Amino acid sequence: MLLVFALSSVLFAGQTRTWSEDDYASFQKGAIKNLSLRSDGVLTLAPRYKEFYDSSAMYLWSIARDSKGNLYTGGGSGAKLYRIGADGKGKVEAELDALEIHAIAVDSKDRVYIATAPDGKVYRVSGNGKPEVYYDPKAKYIWALALDRQDNLFVATGDPGEIHRVTPDGKGKVFFQCEETHVRSLAIDPKGDVIVGTAPGGLVLRVSPAGEGFVLYQTSKQEVTAVAVGSDGAIYASGVGSRQAGSLVPQGAGAPAAPPAQLTVTLGGGQANGRPGAPAPATATPVRIIGGSDVYRIDSAAGPRRIWTSGQDLVYAIAFDSAGRVLLGAGNRGNIFRIDSPTTYTNVLTLPVTQVTAFQSGAGGRLYAVTGNVGKVYEIDSAVEQQGTIESEVFDAGMYTQWGRVSFEGKLNGGRIAIETRSGNLDQPQKNWSPWSDAITSVKGGRVTSPAARFVQWRATLTAAAGASPALESVGVAYLPRNVEPRVEQIEITPANYKFPPPSSSSNPQTLSLPPLIGRPQHTEARTAALETPATTTPAMQPAKGFLGARWLASDPNDDALIYTVEIRGVNETEWKPLKDKVTEKYFSWDSTAFPDGEYRLRITASDAPSNPPGEALTARLESEPFLIDNTPPKITGLAATRNAGKLQIRWHAADALNDIAQAEYSLDGGDWTVVSPTGGLSDSQELDYELNVDASAGEHTVAVRVQDDYDNQGTDKVVVR
Repeated sequence: MLLVFALSSVLFAGQTRTWSEDDYASFQKGAIKNLSLRSDGVLTLAPRYKEFYDSSAMYLWSIARDSKGNLYTGGGSGAKLYRIGADGKGKVEAELDALEIHAIAVDSKDRVYIATAPDGKVYRVSGNGKPEVYYDPKAKYIWALALDRQDNLFVATGDPGEIHRVTPDGKGKVFFQCEETHVRSLAIDPKGDVIVGTAPGGLVLRVSPAGEGFVLYQTSKQEVTAVAVGSDGAIYASGVGSRQAGSLVPQGAGAPAAPPAQLTVTLGGGQANGRPGAPAPATATPVRIIGGSDVYRIDSAAGPRRIWTSGQDLVYAIAFDSAGRVLLGAGNRGNIFRIDSPTTYTNVLTLPVTQVTAFQSGAGGRLYAVTGNVGKVYEIDSAVEQQGTIESEVFDAGMYTQWGRVSFEGKLNGGRIAIETRSGNLDQPQKNWSPWSDAITSVKGGRVTSPAARFVQWRATLTAAAGASPALESVGVAYLPRNVEPRVEQIEITPANYKFPPPSSSSNPQTLSLPPLIGRPQHTEARTAALETPATTTPAMQPAKGFLGARWLASDPNDDALIYTVEIRGVNETEWKPLKDKVTEKYFSWDSTAFPDGEYRLRITASDAPSNPPGEALTARLESEPFLIDNTPPKITGLAATRNAGKLQIRWHAADALNDIAQAEYSLDGGDWTVVSPTGGLSDSQELDYELNVDASAGEHTVAVRVQDDYDNQGTDKVVVR
């Protein structure tokens, strides 16, 4: 009960703030389920998907479909070909003598072609279900297979990089000799041209039916992992790994980008096809690739341009949805992206796997995706989910905080958007947090009913209506932190006889610039950046006899505006006397000649009144270390000058009540002032004696002496010698 009473009586004041999330980066930090996230920060319901088949393999690299709707897929480890019926029931169709399957194709007669690794061979499975060696290109790797309309099979190989064409009767030969080490990807366009992606040069080529090649584009990447041809004839290519320093790629206007990251894949080795997890053939030669992915669009009208890029996701596959939009299968976070325009893309799905490695279209607008780590087949529908949620990241207000209204922006499209909140004082939402609040569904928002605390989190639930998805664009939570008193960290008394200029004063060439005042390390709880001690800089001080100044270090955990009261008190006095009230700067100077010489302290009081209602402001105070006010010059006594063998012997005694004697000088007959050392050699005391012999002619002479203390107070005297 005492705790509840204490929390209920906490003072909340100051300026209301809003925690807003309205962009891709902030939404991406949340836990998203059944929602798609567009690059401009719009959340919608994701396409429905389900796990269609689990192969129990570590990874699947390829998928193809026959005319009856059967799917064929394979990967590794172990070169097993899986046949999956339309009902999702599958079996091992064939088990080949190899480590993995890299590519699969199905011809017009539903014959299945399988490419294996290492020492790549092409097998064909006909109606009897038995695999036969169909073609041996005599290459280490087979990376891709493609069939034209005449069922000619094109085989992309690595080491050497070649394309073989195999006629339906099984006779094949080299169709195109590439100067690259690997032909990594293949596609056939409507004209019968073969579109080729290579490594390690990152080339995209077109090869005519006559076997004549033409480089369409040299990407800035090392490996072109996938190529595809759109319905409009445009070519899409994905490149991974940095081929060389600097980019040769013209940037598409507004092309979405992800933060840079260093990724390493191995071509033809332990991370075959750029996909971590594949076993390394004994003969494989690792090729290190560093960098993320780019996706390019190449067409005759606009030429090549980059339409998507990421420093974290590696694109393995390119396909098209039922509306003809480009889909990207990526790793190593299981993402499927859709290119919506040259300036926007959508993270359509994040599957519960590591890599999305290949796509295959199906009936009714369905799409099948195969995955790595682990090897599964997912069926993706063209219809959207009925409901999806996002749990935001946990927001840290930095201190005990009262929550206001939660609001959101979006389009309902006949559906529903509901926002719930919960709060707590642990940085993770555990059992000791409050439960989720009642849902707020009004577009005008509503009051957060979660209890006051340091941390808060919201959850948005989107519900479809008649197959149409609502769209959530932003969520904002108003909050008001507890008003915490300001802090005065440090007070520094500035050198005597200088003053700070008024705020509108122009600079003076005779000035004293002070170094930044840095706060001492504090062993306090780190709460927010507002609590970090800043450096305090002050304007250059101007010479002003008799003036003293002070500057101080102060901050407010709420970032409230502060005003200061400056007071002074002698060390033997009991009452503080005001020097200045409502000071807005963190410095002040005053005329110290109005005060008797002696030892004093300053007191600085900081108030957050400018940012809080009357009666709710808080203050903090700090007293300075003792300092001196000294405006009285040293006294000179015993000044005498006598003749001695053509010289004048001069003696005097200097004393100061508060400070050491800093310097002494003499002048003979109005001449230049000359510095004199005390008899002990050191100016280290409040009382010093001086003695010197000066050459002097016969006749009358006037000797003047002056001494100065540490506060630049000067005393003078003179004597006449006849």
